[in-house]
Parts: sequence; structure tokens; C-alpha cells
Amino acid sequence: MSNITTAEITKFIEENIPTFHQRRLETLCELPLKRVLLRKNPYLFKAKDINTAENFVSGLLDAYLSSQEETIFGGFLEGLAIFICNRVYGAHKSTAEGVDMEFEKDEILHIVSIKSGPNWGNSSQIKKMKQNFRKAKKIVSTNNPKQNVIAINGCCYGRDASPVKDEYQKLCGQDFWKFISGIEELYTDIIEPLGHTARQRNEEFSGEYGKVVTRFTREFIKDFCHEDGTILWKKIVEYNSANLSTSK
Repeated sequence: MSNITTAEITKFIEENIPTFHQRRLETLCELPLKRVLLRKNPYLFKAKDINTAENFVSGLLDAYLSSQEETIFGGFLEGLAIFICNRVYGAHKSTAEGVDMEFEKDEILHIVSIKSGPNWGNSSQIKKMKQNFRKAKKIVSTNNPKQNVIAINGCCYGRDASPVKDEYQKLCGQDFWKFISGIEELYTDIIEPLGHTARQRNEEFSGEYGKVVTRFTREFIKDFCHEDGTILWKKIVEYNSANLSTSK
């Protein structure tokens, strides 16, 4: 076990957080309206009594970007976790399916699947994770029958009152960050560096966001509104959900 300093963690975050902002901006700038429209629930927008093109577009765009940002930022946090654990315990990215990193601690090999938060998947997804853990353990036992292996579902935020599951351990928030670093307060130490250049980046993002809303609104009015500005809900639902053989 080695030590890692707050300065080293801060340096890693400040050098890598721009990538998150850049990918976030690229996701926004590359978006076509109709791709977003295909991926979101039109019935929900109708049920919320949205009746102007701009409100529809803003709601549609915000819902899409929120899910994309979670994915992009989740990738950043995974990289941060692997960096920290590598410095402390020599962790490395795993080649096993569904396993993000592995490392030895207290003479035990830990195989880790990293998720953003505790409520990351449904029963089928959890079942798949457990299958991946079993496969990875089988490979390890084939190569080294005496190696003790523990599977970990590490969650970067949140809590779980029952961390010991039937085939793995689920460590969330403070417990996860302490587990991979040995630092009790790491989960709060990393919050400040994440704001590095955030204001500048968000100003840039807001400028592009406004352009996209304007572009989407213009296109939406042209394709999905009546001449008087009324939203053509039937046309939206047909575009989103009609049988492919009849919607050509």
C-alpha cells in the first residue's frame, strides 16, 4: 500500500475535468432534433401540458442532456477511482467483461464494477453484473486456485445500508472512496477540485445551449406545428412511435 496526496488528486482532477466539459459541449453541438425526439417520451410532454414550441424543445433537450451528462461524468469518476486506487494499491483496468478494475488488498484480489450511484440498474442488469463477476472469478481460480477473490460493486455516491449481498459487496459514497484509497474523508475532499474552471465552461455551454434551442425551435415549428403555432401532437407521436413499415 502506498499513499496518495490531496495535491496529486487535485492535479488529476484539474487536468482531466476539461475533458468532461468538452465532451458535454460536443454532445450538445452535434445533436439533431429528430434524434432526440426519437429517444424521449412524447406522451410525458403532453401530460405536462406543454403547449409552446420553445417549452417543448427546452424540456426535450434538458431531459436528453441530463442522461448524457450522467454517462459522461460517470466515465470521468471511473477514471478518477482507477487513478487513485492505482496509486495506493496498484489497481489496473480489468480485461474481464463487466469488471472495471482489479487490485490486491490484504492478500485478497478485489474485482470491481464501478457505477455512478446506488440505483444504477434493474434486476436484469444486476443479474448480468453477477454473471460477469462469476466469470471473472472462474478465470482467476483457473490460473490461481488458491487466490481469494471478492467482487465489489463500487458506487461513487449514495448509501447502502446492507453492503453485503449474496455474491458481492456494494460499497457506496464514503465507503467506496475510503476502500480504494484508505482516506476517510476522500469523498468530500474531491468535491472542490471538480469546480475547476466550471464557471468559464458553463458560460461557454450556455452560449451554445441558447443557439441549439433556437435552432431546434425553428425546426420544430417547421415540422411539428400548425401555421398558427399549435403543436401537432399526433404528428410527433407518429414520428416517434409509428410502425416502421407504415411511417416511411
